[in-house]
Amino acid sequence: MNKRKLGSFALFVMLIAPGFAAEAQQPKKVPRIGFLGFTSLSAIAARIEAFQQGLREFGYVEGKNIVVEYRSAEGELDRLPELAAELVRLKVEIIVTSGPSVTRAVKEATTTIPIVMGFDTDPVGNGFVASLARPGGTITGLSVVSPEISGKQLELLKEIVPKLSRVAVLGNSTVPGNEQALRETELAAGAFGVKLQYLDVQNPKEIELAFRAASKGRAEAVLVLGSQVVTSNAKQFAELAVKDRLPAIYWSPEFVEAGGLMTYSVSITDLFRRAATYVDKILKGEKPANLPIEQPKKFEFIINLKAAKQIGLTIPPNVLARADKVIK
Repeated sequence: MNKRKLGSFALFVMLIAPGFAAEAQQPKKVPRIGFLGFTSLSAIAARIEAFQQGLREFGYVEGKNIVVEYRSAEGELDRLPELAAELVRLKVEIIVTSGPSVTRAVKEATTTIPIVMGFDTDPVGNGFVASLARPGGTITGLSVVSPEISGKQLELLKEIVPKLSRVAVLGNSTVPGNEQALRETELAAGAFGVKLQYLDVQNPKEIELAFRAASKGRAEAVLVLGSQVVTSNAKQFAELAVKDRLPAIYWSPEFVEAGGLMTYSVSITDLFRRAATYVDKILKGEKPANLPIEQPKKFEFIINLKAAKQIGLTIPPNVLARADKVIK
């Protein structure tokens, strides 16, 4: 190469080198996702921590290579549309939802952003997916559909109160999954010779009324089915059950942590840890439509001995031995 050509080549390298350097220094785009809850973030801290743990398992570190925008409706249903719209305006790449009413609000706010359900009572019945195997739209995630649990809950109540004959079942009739759960409870009740009193709780004002009706119906225990209204008022449920000296079993650990007696349920924290799997797959290019809805894999039985003492109840040793966790 002669000197003239060598000089031209050197000049060319000098001109393009800054461009290569700038490209090399260009920071990789950090994905931004949204997390929307119905109840306060502090109330679902265990779920959030489990989700964060799941992200870490896939190498995501918040503030470093992923950003999570957390929002909560603080138990106010009418705030959900506004918060869902806010996350859409932020142009997040995925929105993780905590419950059916949250998923519905996000579904109405966007038809393009993928939605990962941290849990849902009945994804097909709620109209979110075409089927569990092939969701077919922008929504995927995890389901808590496991109706046989309510039969097991009644069995546990019968074990701690052997002469149990009347149980009040509190739930929200508008939640699709509860209808099936109630059928399972009725089957178990027939086998155990227990009479059920179903009490509908569709809003917070009906909680105290339901407990009054349970007392009037001479209920000897309470079984609480899941819903957003129920969960966001866990403390009130626990306090009223203690006040009326009623052994109660609930659908999620939040109730026991709020002072309730016991829970036998799907591990909601495990579902939220697994939700991170969906986030990772979608960020890597997979479509929600092709990601099957996953069913529960882990269950947990928790007993609160403080609550038992408050209502003068002794938990049999064989029941205590089966608990995954005992609060003393």
